[in-house]
Amino acid sequence: MSGSGRHRAGPIVALGVLALTWAAILVRWADAPPLSIAFWRMALATACLAVFCAAARVRFWRAWRGIDWWTGAGAALLLALHFAFWISSLEYTSVAASGVLVSTQPVFVAVLGRAFLRERPTGIAWAGIALAMAGTGVIAGADFALDRRALFGDLLALLGAFWISGYYVLARFLRATKDLVPYVIVVYAATAGWLLLGALGTGSALTGWSGGTWAALAGLAIGPTILGHSAMNYALRYMPAFQVNVAILGEPVGSALWAALLLAERPRPATWVGGTLILAGIFLTLRRITVREPVAAANL
Repeated sequence: MSGSGRHRAGPIVALGVLALTWAAILVRWADAPPLSIAFWRMALATACLAVFCAAARVRFWRAWRGIDWWTGAGAALLLALHFAFWISSLEYTSVAASGVLVSTQPVFVAVLGRAFLRERPTGIAWAGIALAMAGTGVIAGADFALDRRALFGDLLALLGAFWISGYYVLARFLRATKDLVPYVIVVYAATAGWLLLGALGTGSALTGWSGGTWAALAGLAIGPTILGHSAMNYALRYMPAFQVNVAILGEPVGSALWAALLLAERPRPATWVGGTLILAGIFLTLRRITVREPVAAANL
């Protein structure tokens, strides 16, 4: 495995998490149906990457063979379901509650990674995951609204966590043999395709919005998607899937802070306590190389 790639993974993940903290805010600023937001987020990201590939003459399709296309389609479907459910959850519950509940994904990923990827977390890694999850529990418990509307949003966020967990397992397989740009452009394009089918099937409008909504959609494509999710996909070649997911637990902390500043959603004291536990859990998990290194060295 490339030593330089492994060393770059940590800072790149940190940059990606910072970009991801803006996702919930930009979704709230986009006055459009959830499936439409999800579709345009991925479609615009794909368009930007396609321009880059054309300029750099990247022949992204040559890296894909046989079963890769089916695995990629499955990964894209899971990613599309994640975006559809999580973005929908923000219509029903708070940014903080949605963020921490969708961040329960490391539990699913650790179990799935152990079953399918032979990733075996050490005791310290499990302790880090437990600490981080305890932090999400503190925040969710304090922010949990006791009404059907909020409970429905909380359920959507949890389902979003489940779908993204499955995506990361499939992505780990694909990223073992795919360079970053060829991988993300194919998966993002397929994700946009799945979301377009969902939007058309549910009658969601795809146009007719204000300039502010289009600006928010462009921001989602460039920031949380191209910078955020692509950073996570980069790290999947050099880090275990559950480590990448624990790092993403920093997202709800940042999102809660942005929501307080920009949406007047003030975090409760428990948010600060839970955020501290989350960051401590991330620190414990990312400090340890906890599994074998199953993939070969490769470039971006």
